[in-house]
Amino acid sequence: MIVEYEPQSRIEGEIQQMPADSPVTEFWQVVNGQVKGRESAGQVTLFDSVGFAIEDYSALRYVLDMSRALDIGSEIELVPDLDNPKDLYALLQPAVSDAQKKRA
Repeated sequence: MIVEYEPQSRIEGEIQQMPADSPVTEFWQVVNGQVKGRESAGQVTLFDSVGFAIEDYSALRYVLDMSRALDIGSEIELVPDLDNPKDLYALLQPAVSDAQKKRA
């Protein structure tokens, strides 16, 4: 488990559900090369982010840069283009035409 800041993650993060002695590694140690995030492609790395925006941004930048360098992955839009930006659920339900509204 990779965390941003262990003391805060133990209180606010998902790892608070784990035993207190569960091993964690802080993200900066992996980025610095002091600790391996994983040793094989078969291992899964979990990142428990608890709100340090600069580290979230840095992690995303690193993943983006590495995926471009390795020519893997694909870009997606994270901000949807909604007809009505106040209707956050618009993408979860099909659009209803005016004719359908009249019949209902």
